[in-house]
Amino acid sequence: MSTAPAAPEVRSVDLCPDGWLLQDTVHGPRPVPAPRLLDHFAEHLTPPDWATDLLVYVHGWRTGPDSARAALHRLLTLCALQYDRDGAARYPRLRPWRPWSVLVRWPSHSMPSLGGYRRIRDRAHAMSTRGHAAQVIGQLLGYLDLHRTDPASAPVLANRDGQYLHLVGHSFGCRFLCEAVQWAADGPLTLGWSTPEPPGRPFTVDSMLLLQMAAPRDAFSSGFPALAEAPLRGPVVATYSHHDQATGFWHLRAEKRVGIGHAGIGTAPAPVSAIRMLSGDQGYPLDALDHRFVSVDASHVYVRGSGPAGAHSDHLRPETAHLLMSLADHSR
Repeated sequence: MSTAPAAPEVRSVDLCPDGWLLQDTVHGPRPVPAPRLLDHFAEHLTPPDWATDLLVYVHGWRTGPDSARAALHRLLTLCALQYDRDGAARYPRLRPWRPWSVLVRWPSHSMPSLGGYRRIRDRAHAMSTRGHAAQVIGQLLGYLDLHRTDPASAPVLANRDGQYLHLVGHSFGCRFLCEAVQWAADGPLTLGWSTPEPPGRPFTVDSMLLLQMAAPRDAFSSGFPALAEAPLRGPVVATYSHHDQATGFWHLRAEKRVGIGHAGIGTAPAPVSAIRMLSGDQGYPLDALDHRFVSVDASHVYVRGSGPAGAHSDHLRPETAHLLMSLADHSR
């Protein structure tokens, strides 16, 4: 097995406003032709054999390309610090923890206003429904799933040799992930890690962490009902904070109701586990996370932020890294 790099390794893919994948050419960024999509993934996104976990991260509102990369680097650094501090005791099945990440970037900039919020909300929805974002991200997940080492082929013990696939989204980026996973949904209901993985999936995801999701509280029952039957072996976990004004104040005015990122998951097609975000020295019991939907109250953690968005972007915290690594640990 090759050696993991000292710094977090992040590969980036960029989507244009219609949701199609872009590539750099001598004439500037151009869409990847549909017949070359899988070849493009093979050239740029083959998981290395040193990786234990594959992370796909989609950023949110008002996040430029450099800021998106910086945010993911920050999250990975927090994970590394948490693992170095207490990894052996807190995450006994993460031996070792060597993540490899793919950053999905998309045009999300707008003015910090009601009009700007609505414009990016509509763009995110259009990119995934009338555009190609759901299919492109879905095919990306299918490619990664096909080329990772299969966790199911390894013994059910600590130090399993397989590579685990985790999705992380922030704000409107959560919608892209939900649309992509729903696009690939078929087959019987699964309820968590304790349920055997259904056969015949286009891909299978081991956990899905949605940070301050910009969507109505009933999104999982009205907008993404197929997530209850999606190719998810692990849970859909969504954080919220009452200090998040982007999904509180702005979302209320844009959609006449507060969002998941402000008040948590409301109705869903399966029971919702409601828990409190824990500090890094407290362990998450398996029974708290082993559900199809988990709503995590981070109102005591995500508190920082000035301006109209409030604490919407205060998710890059050690407690978030601890939650992500707990999901990765339990997925074993």
